[in-house]
Amino acid sequence: MSNTTFKRYGAPAATALVMALVLAACGGGGGNPGAVGGTGSGSTGNGGTGTGTGGTTVTASPTVTLSFANASGASTNALTGATPLTVKATVLDASKKPVPNAIVTFATDNALAVFSPTAGTALTDVNGVASVTMRAASIASGGAGTVTATSNVAGTTITGTSNYSVGATALSFSTLSAASTSIQAYESTELSVNVLSGSSLYTEQPINVTFKSVCADKGSATLATTVATNNGIAKTVYRDKGCGTNDLITVSADGIAKPATVTLAIAPPRAASVQFASATPVNQSLVIQGKGGIGRTETAVLTFKVVDIFGNPLPGQKVEFRRYPANADVTVNKTTDTTDASGNVVTTVNSGATATTFKVQALLPNTAANGNPDISTMSDSIVVTTGQPVQRAFSIATDKFNVEGLNVQSSPSNPAATISVSLGDAFLNPVPDGTPVVFQTNMGLIGTSDKGGCSTVNGTCSVPLRAQAPSVATPGLPATPCNATTPDNTRPGLVTVCASTTDGTNFLSARTAVFFSGGTADNTFLNGARVSFNAAAPNDLGSISASNTKVFQLQFNDVNFNPLPAGSTVAITSMLNGNAAAVAPATVPNIAPHNASNVDDPTGTLISGNQGSIHTFSVSSTTPTNCTTTVQSSFNVTVTTPAPYNSVTTIPFKLTFTCP
Repeated sequence: MSNTTFKRYGAPAATALVMALVLAACGGGGGNPGAVGGTGSGSTGNGGTGTGTGGTTVTASPTVTLSFANASGASTNALTGATPLTVKATVLDASKKPVPNAIVTFATDNALAVFSPTAGTALTDVNGVASVTMRAASIASGGAGTVTATSNVAGTTITGTSNYSVGATALSFSTLSAASTSIQAYESTELSVNVLSGSSLYTEQPINVTFKSVCADKGSATLATTVATNNGIAKTVYRDKGCGTNDLITVSADGIAKPATVTLAIAPPRAASVQFASATPVNQSLVIQGKGGIGRTETAVLTFKVVDIFGNPLPGQKVEFRRYPANADVTVNKTTDTTDASGNVVTTVNSGATATTFKVQALLPNTAANGNPDISTMSDSIVVTTGQPVQRAFSIATDKFNVEGLNVQSSPSNPAATISVSLGDAFLNPVPDGTPVVFQTNMGLIGTSDKGGCSTVNGTCSVPLRAQAPSVATPGLPATPCNATTPDNTRPGLVTVCASTTDGTNFLSARTAVFFSGGTADNTFLNGARVSFNAAAPNDLGSISASNTKVFQLQFNDVNFNPLPAGSTVAITSMLNGNAAAVAPATVPNIAPHNASNVDDPTGTLISGNQGSIHTFSVSSTTPTNCTTTVQSSFNVTVTTPAPYNSVTTIPFKLTFTCP
């Protein structure tokens, strides 16, 4: 440069010249400068290098930068449960121009924050900006985290990061309110509480609120125990189920330090009825005072139950007890009491000195309403009896009167007969269970090895009678309450059984008689005359026309003129030249002792005459219409006693049929 030039331009020109020389020294002459990377709170892409005349240049890359803003649009990276943030990612290409429709993926620690949409992805707009909403993972979340945004521009993956803080959200409850804090039994009310952030409803996310009720814990009320807030409000319906007292309701939630409470005044349920629940003893009368014993009682325990209109038991209810009729000779031991937790109340009643029937009334005082009397109910009728048997209600019976017993011995498992007694009290009710009865016999064996009698059940009991020695009675032995006044009949083969008990003062007794029968028809009568048992000299029934039927009767007695064993079979056998109809009856019936007038006398006291059974036989000709000659018929009458003895008696007969 010439001096002229320098002078012309002066100092500015010199300065420019110096700057040019400096640039030349740096090698920048003729080269293109590289683009500088974008700036922001996130990372950017790296610049590239280029070659130019006199030196190198840096090549620019796509970038993604992050920023945070609150609901007001103010820039902040402080996140709380009450203040969500908008996260913006700006995507620029290498020329620093916005990239639209680029997919940006956001990621962070899910324990601290979550995104909306939950996928954490968004498309950039025309300004290259993609946005998502970030909320605290929970109101209790706290700490610091990093948001990473990732995108792809022209095949290049780019990322940007930015840090944020999370502060725990301070929430509180409003006053817990009830639509009505005073309700009647079994009514309902709505409970409501607000969840607040500061003084405003917290609506950013649902909060699970727990409702707790003292009565609900006991099963006497219902409500939803966990309710999620809706727009910051949690509601549930409280329904009474018989709480009957003040109920404290408490609400709580995770992250809320101070619970809220409200007290409901619940009216107690009203009694709807009192019910007779049970009586002890069951199905058993009381005995008069001083007449107790095994199986007897002078005290009844009565249980009543008080319930409300839904049948639920009511505790704490006063109940009064009254005898009915009022002059009944019984003592109500508790005249008033209070129901327990199950609604039950108990009283006891003692019998007096008089046999009677009565009831007990249970009454709820001060329950009269709408013109109706106090609520009450009656127990079942309770009977007070002497509890002791009386002679007029003492009966005895045997299942068989004539048993095979003279020549055989019965086994314990197969007794000859069973003797039963039935006992009643003064009201002709069965005596109490366990009333003892003693049995005695003048022949054979009676009772069991553990006792010679029995104890009543529902007023009856029975013992076995076995055939064995002695088979001959000794007058007056053994001495019994029965033969103390009237001697036993000592007829051979007749067993007398005496049953006795006591009413506490006197002996009561009843007797019955049983035949120990022989097994053969030793004394069989035809038309009042004994029959022959000799086959060589059969009993002759005479002659009749072949067109007629011979009808005759036999009475079968054993050696003592007593009946053969019941169940013995009677039949016509070995019939020759004749026809036999069925014998009537075909078996020996059960025959009680009878007197001379043929009237039964089961006691055997007035027994008289032959006691055997009478059977009817019918025999006819084989040629009743075409008779050509006189024909003699022969046959046997056979009597067989029951198994296992099967003793057989055969009686021969003959009969002549003549032609008309």
